[in-house]
Amino acid sequence: MAETQDPAAAPGERVIIKKYANRRLYNTASSSYVTLEHLSEMVKQNIDFVVYDAKTNEDITRSVLTQIIFEEESQQGQSLLPIQFLRQLIGFYGNSMQAFLPSYLELSLASFTQQQERMRTQFTSLSQTPGATVFDEQVRQNLALFDRAMKMFSPFAYAPKPGDPPAAAPKAETAPTAPPPADDALVALRKQMEDMQAQIEKLAGKR
Repeated sequence: MAETQDPAAAPGERVIIKKYANRRLYNTASSSYVTLEHLSEMVKQNIDFVVYDAKTNEDITRSVLTQIIFEEESQQGQSLLPIQFLRQLIGFYGNSMQAFLPSYLELSLASFTQQQERMRTQFTSLSQTPGATVFDEQVRQNLALFDRAMKMFSPFAYAPKPGDPPAAAPKAETAPTAPPPADDALVALRKQMEDMQAQIEKLAGKR
């Protein structure tokens, strides 16, 4: 595993990464070259960073994060994204619902994160109960899977920073009065997300 701890970066400070024409990535905080693997570990450690093209100064963070996902998906046994989900996702490019999809995914993954934290709380409670058994390997793998899903879909959206106030609950008055129109692809995507959440709740219930 790559070593990514960066003593040059202050806690909560965004790290600047420069990408050069030779595709090398330079961490300006540690004054060292890094790889996509380094950046992947930084995401998992909740280290915020932004990537700029060294020549144009364009923000290319999105494309670099997409590269990381591609690398992760290419590894045997590491894939998170079902093929049907990828097909549906591609279908939304240029679709009338494209503008709505990012917000929908963020809200769905926020709910997914809440379920993950609920599971962690239940598992921790079980581990502290006299006579309770140690978590089985499958549960450990599931928790690791949830962690990777959260961080790769939205690396910094749900990671609390030192000194941040508690997140406020959404205000009812800001919610739309009526749901936006949905097409067949969106309905299918919503069904997949609901099925995933149902599986999490089922697993939590068994524990």
